[in-house]
Order: sequence, then C-alpha cells, then structure tokens
Amino acid sequence: MELIQKIHRNSLILLFPLAAASAFIEWRQLPLSILMGGVLGILNIRALAWGVQGVLGSQKSSTKMLFFSQFRLVMLFLILAALVYLKVVNIFGILAGLTVVFSMVVIEGLRHAKKSGKDQGD
Repeated sequence: MELIQKIHRNSLILLFPLAAASAFIEWRQLPLSILMGGVLGILNIRALAWGVQGVLGSQKSSTKMLFFSQFRLVMLFLILAALVYLKVVNIFGILAGLTVVFSMVVIEGLRHAKKSGKDQGD
C-alpha cells in the first residue's frame, strides 16, 4: 500500500500545478478536466489494489479478478461517458489527468523495482 500512496501523492503534486497552468489556455473547463481525470485515475489504481488484495487469499481468484476488472472498467467508462456527454469536462483534460497518473504508476513502479533489485543483491 506504500507504493499506492506514493503514486497518489506524486500524482497530486503534478496535477495541481498542471491544472493551474492550464487555466491560461483558452479551452473551457480544462483545469477541472485535468483534476477530474487525475482523480479518476487515482481511484482506478486504488480500486485495482483493493481488488488484488481481496482475491489473493481466494481459491477462485481468477474469476473474482476478472469480475472486478471488468466492473471497474465499465464503471470508469460510464463515468467518463456521462461527464463528457453532460459537457462537464473536456476530453483532452481528462486524458491529460489520466496520463499524469499513468506516468506516476510507471515511474514509481520502476523506482520500486530498482530498489527491490538492490535489496536482493542484483
């Protein structure tokens, strides 16, 4: 869970300045869209971690994992579709926010793997 918290913290550290800087661009709702995309990305990562922890001790883990993954994907799609349909957010801002979180997942994952490799003597 420490890795998820690092991703959460670092994503928020990047999202707020990015949203503030995007306020100077003439696109409507871009700052809100970036923040919403980031929040949805963070919630998706947290749900993924929660789902993996929930099925680790289960014998039918593959079925549960498939269900949770599909449910999470459908819910994310429905939320994004509703926000775009209601014109609450800008699709490019949502993508920017999701990209920030995805980048933090990759960066923190690489840092964690590098640290784990050093701890094991590789």
